[in-house]
Amino acid sequence: MLQPPNITPPPVRQMRNDELAELAGSGGPYRGKAVFELVDRARADDDAASRLGELSLLAALRGDRLFHSVSLAWAAIIGLLAAETPHARTVAYAAFAALSAPDQAEFLAYVKADRIEEALPRL
Repeated sequence: MLQPPNITPPPVRQMRNDELAELAGSGGPYRGKAVFELVDRARADDDAASRLGELSLLAALRGDRLFHSVSLAWAAIIGLLAAETPHARTVAYAAFAALSAPDQAEFLAYVKADRIEEALPRL
């Protein structure tokens, strides 16, 4: 039986925001860890929030489903909404607006809101 390669996870907590964005955008097995590290930083770091907004536009993250309809792009938007800062909310609204109409409708159903401005997810 073949053994998977022994891959050491990257030290995401020690990485800069640009490194995390590159890791998330380049694909690979640790792209989710990079997105979620940026989510953790978004409340206190506008640059992290901005990078999440940029990542949410990538087709690869929009198609990378974590489960059911929830993609890594959705996770980025949810993280931005949960950060609850004016900058993060503005970035989240722009990222949401860039989704297709069907994706927007599914997203709103998932976060149980009629409008993106009413979405108040908690992490």
